[in-house]
Amino acid sequence: MLIDGVEVAANFDISAQEAQNYVDYVRGQITTPLKSIRVKMCDDGMVDVSYLAKGEKFERIRRITG
Repeated sequence: MLIDGVEVAANFDISAQEAQNYVDYVRGQITTPLKSIRVKMCDDGMVDVSYLAKGEKFERIRRITG
């Protein structure tokens, strides 16, 4: 599902509000723009949240050797 421009995938059924909470939590932890979040329910009942952030653009610097 797409929440605020972030693709949220989970291995269990989550509501849109729950997905929004995960997006808000990750955005509070990082400063780069989010691309996607993957939520996984673990065997011990805990939730594993992994994310992919958009990389910053960079300028290529050419090395000139003599």
